[in-house]
Amino acid sequence: MTRILSGLEMCNARGDEAQAVARLGFLEWAFTEPGQVTAETVKDALRHPATKAPGSAAARAFVDYLRQAVTPLSSGRARRGRARALH
Repeated sequence: MTRILSGLEMCNARGDEAQAVARLGFLEWAFTEPGQVTAETVKDALRHPATKAPGSAAARAFVDYLRQAVTPLSSGRARRGRARALH
């Protein structure tokens, strides 16, 4: 993760390009991490000092992807109720 984040820190991309580069970095991290990537693996990555104050837009987006990976999705109850109301 440190190698990926260091590379993203050197990236001058902004906006959509920074998001795309960060997404690729996140996928590279997830697929090269030894063993299965779990919520605990992601939380461990977020505890790393390098994720505390990312400087570049791409590095910030990478850290945001890590945070999103451990953010619980909302329950489907509201959707089901809304779907019934629409039909």
